[in-house]
Amino acid sequence: MGALARWCVRHRLLAVLLWLLTLGAAATAATVAGSSYSNDYEVPGTESGRATQLLDKGFHGLGGDSDTVVWHTGPDASGRVASVRAADVEQTMSETLDKLADLPAVASVTSPYDREGAERISQDGRTAYATVTFREQADDLDKADAQRVVDTAKAAESEGLEVELGGTAIGLTESKSAKVAEIVGVAVAAVVLFLAFGSLAASALPIATALVSVGTAYAGIVLLGHVMTVADFAPMLGTLIGLGVGIDYALFIVTRHRKGLKRGLPVAEAAERAVATTGRAVVFAGATVCIALLGMLILRLSFLNGVAIAASLTVVLTVAASVTLLPALLSWIGPRALGRRERRRLAEHGPQPELPTGLAARWAAFVERHPKLLGGIAVLVMAVLALPAFALHLGTSDQGNNPATATTRQAYDLLADGFGPGVNGPLTLVSEVYGAGDRNALDDLGTTLESTEGVASVTPVTYDENGRTAFLTVVPDSSPQSEATSDLVDRLRAHVLPAAEADSSLDVAVGGVTASYDDFAEIIVGKLPLFVGVVIGLGCVLLLLAFRSIGIPLKAAVMNVAAVASAFGIVVAIFQWGWGSELLGLGRAGPIEPFLPVIMVSVLFGLSMDYQVFLVSRMYEEWLETGDNRRAVRVGLAETSRVINSAAVIMISVFLAFVLSGDRVIAMFGIALAAAVALDAFVLRTLLVPALMHMLGGANWWLPRRLDRVLPRISIEPPESRSNPRGGRAKIPERRDEDADAQGLKERDVRNIAGRGR
Repeated sequence: MGALARWCVRHRLLAVLLWLLTLGAAATAATVAGSSYSNDYEVPGTESGRATQLLDKGFHGLGGDSDTVVWHTGPDASGRVASVRAADVEQTMSETLDKLADLPAVASVTSPYDREGAERISQDGRTAYATVTFREQADDLDKADAQRVVDTAKAAESEGLEVELGGTAIGLTESKSAKVAEIVGVAVAAVVLFLAFGSLAASALPIATALVSVGTAYAGIVLLGHVMTVADFAPMLGTLIGLGVGIDYALFIVTRHRKGLKRGLPVAEAAERAVATTGRAVVFAGATVCIALLGMLILRLSFLNGVAIAASLTVVLTVAASVTLLPALLSWIGPRALGRRERRRLAEHGPQPELPTGLAARWAAFVERHPKLLGGIAVLVMAVLALPAFALHLGTSDQGNNPATATTRQAYDLLADGFGPGVNGPLTLVSEVYGAGDRNALDDLGTTLESTEGVASVTPVTYDENGRTAFLTVVPDSSPQSEATSDLVDRLRAHVLPAAEADSSLDVAVGGVTASYDDFAEIIVGKLPLFVGVVIGLGCVLLLLAFRSIGIPLKAAVMNVAAVASAFGIVVAIFQWGWGSELLGLGRAGPIEPFLPVIMVSVLFGLSMDYQVFLVSRMYEEWLETGDNRRAVRVGLAETSRVINSAAVIMISVFLAFVLSGDRVIAMFGIALAAAVALDAFVLRTLLVPALMHMLGGANWWLPRRLDRVLPRISIEPPESRSNPRGGRAKIPERRDEDADAQGLKERDVRNIAGRGR
């Protein structure tokens, strides 16, 4: 690491230009290629996936995305309320539907004014809807084609006639941007950095490093979408993670660089040593994040594979920028990494070692005096926050959860008010047909379904041109995201359909939005224990190698699980129970996306490991030098708590800013990550972990001798007294106490508080 930093410092202009050229080339390539994202939740072999394939095969386009155009009559200028059957309304909307049918991307339009369309007009005669079926699924549809449908339909609006549109393809037109979120998050991070450093130049470098690396990663994710399945939220998720960890990693290195300057090291040597020490911890921390993210690959779901690789690419580039671009920039700004007051003090009094004093030292001593009380409080806080997680309901949060101003949300509400909630998420029952017996069985099935609990209505059976494939649509009496609809899917599959298929060759598959999400969730939940076990196991192995201890990895695993559980409790309270969701502009309460647990566990385990590494590595160093556990914990907490808390505030600010993105999924990630980091930094790492380590004493560092001889030895962040890029031992300048202030400083130094055993 030292050699790499030395090269970047000596060739700083070349290092900066290489990064800028990489950013420019990636951005240019991404602009030329365009995006190709795919939210493909279909899992090979599932029943809902088979239903979609049968529709595609038998009906030449019905497998495309189906969206709705809804119109509703209200009072006109004279206060009169017309019916949707009124001549002027019917003429206007019929002409509009004809225009929609002529659009190249539209396969068919089903009008309520056709002979079979009576059920598409509400009983009060004020709401009607048409179905617009595109030639492609929404994932393969161009946004411009969907926008043409919206513009054509909206042109029919007039006073007394409201037109709204809903559906997955229409949702593409409600563009969501992270630009505002990025600006807010970066601005808050800049303020925190300036308060921490007191230097404008130093506070700008972590942000510049993160922006360059995240920008490059964003372009890389766009290009990645052309070679594998990448979800449309992957770029924003990568940006969210990249800005958070990128600024934090740079913060740790800049903090170590500033310490070197205060000790009288030349700028170049301080930068090299910062990368050679803290840079190694950054690489280790980044590796743990990537390992946790890439753990999603064991699930073998193409949808999650793209997310894992996209997020890992972002982390890799932020780590690379932190250990190459950052030292080049540090050498460029020279002594301005220190504030004016700090430079003046250095010139007047010479180099001085930084001693852990002040609030950090007092807090470390306070935790040592009351470990049981403070540990108990921490456990209580985490347990209370985790309680809502037991009510976690995985399912489809649909357009009914969108902000109230969105056309998709308004269309959803108009349909639910006029026709019942189930019309927003009908189930499609599809089967191949081999003879008259199968036709009779399908007719009987339609009759049976009409009397089935949870079914509001059933459409007649529709056959393809050859009569070999048939489908019927079942409208539930509950919303798509309701647990009652999921129960209906299970009831149909377990009881109703097997009975209908008994005396025929039918093999009916249940499809639709709810069925697809339920199948996806079932696959994920089934593989979740293996995934969590692998992620925890790999994290424990890394910590075991780094800290030569059984207790440290086990405590880290428990803390990570606690952070994840409490974060999910907060997510459930806000998004599933709706505590403040509308107030925050996050839409109506609904279930949690089925892929959220896997992605969140990956990200949270990785980020939690970062703080564990930076905190315990300093404790471990002190333990090796003194053999005094209390001193090791006290000194480690005092020396790292300030930088950990500053890093946490930055990361929390960046994550919370993404609530402004307008995307419900990204808002879930933002709030969950912000909550987890806040609890991890302020409750677990600075309270519960040191309290437990004080109570366990020397057992923290126990490792069986046989295992100690077998394990390879690695060092995360070697102390500067043992790591000198130029060779030999680095010596920290010392000065004799020359006045009472210096003597008082020494007395307040946390190192001078007598330990009370090991």
